[in-house]
Amino acid sequence: MKVLVIGGGISDERDVSLRSSKAVFDAVDSTLHQKEFYDWDGSEGWLADNAGRFDVALPILHGVGGEDGHIQGLLAKNGLKYVGSQVEASKLCIDKIATQKLLSENGVLVPRQSVVNAETYQSDEISKQAHVLKPILGGSSLDTFLLRDGPLDQGRREAVFSKYNQMIIEELIEGKEVTVPVLDGFDLPLIAIIPPEGAFFDYENKYNGASQEIPAPEFIPESIQAEARQLSRRCHEIAGCRHLSRVDLIITEDGKIYVLEINTMPGMTSQSLFPLAAKTAGLSWESFVEYLIQLASR
Repeated sequence: MKVLVIGGGISDERDVSLRSSKAVFDAVDSTLHQKEFYDWDGSEGWLADNAGRFDVALPILHGVGGEDGHIQGLLAKNGLKYVGSQVEASKLCIDKIATQKLLSENGVLVPRQSVVNAETYQSDEISKQAHVLKPILGGSSLDTFLLRDGPLDQGRREAVFSKYNQMIIEELIEGKEVTVPVLDGFDLPLIAIIPPEGAFFDYENKYNGASQEIPAPEFIPESIQAEARQLSRRCHEIAGCRHLSRVDLIITEDGKIYVLEINTMPGMTSQSLFPLAAKTAGLSWESFVEYLIQLASR
């Protein structure tokens, strides 16, 4: 099979995407497939000219352009099968407000949140309590702030609102932070995330190796883990996701499970959570990537 691995992209998560996509590319078995890597620059020309040379694509792209339906639309337009969610589900899940609204309408427990700008942030009721301030679009916890002692200070506030006209303010749900990788055909384990003391799982702590990431942790009852896995699969289906996703959750001390967001193309670096869950379930890295190729080809 002729396999195209697409990486890079045009978002702030480009560096992570390059690491993810190159790890995937290296794992494609060259004795079974012909493979090629494409560092996507956001344009259509190369894909339009070359899509016909390939049987499947693995668009390992994060953030705007990669998870918002853009690359998915280009691949579909050019008749190339690809792994991952299609256009509409991608558009939905990158928008955290739209995703939470849909999940809430379907009975899923989500944190209270609203959209604010530089003028309304400090007057919003949620800003008076512990809260999270984060972009509406994007991932990898870029420009995400966890604030327990009042609103973001003026300097950082001016900087972040000059970059984003609007952001999400969300009540902080205290509890165990977990993520559930969802993979069609498999029941992957939940992973508990324990950031360094006094910190949270932000962009730096996702990739610096300082956080503990524990598959199927003994300190979370199996019944709660099973409920979290079932809920994550349900969210995957409600959103119309395809092949794979990763659902981020908070489990409170009294056993309530809040859904934070759905990632349609999770990280695939050596430090990423999805490959760790697959490995725990018995899928080697190479076998996992081969399975993604087979999913794409269906």
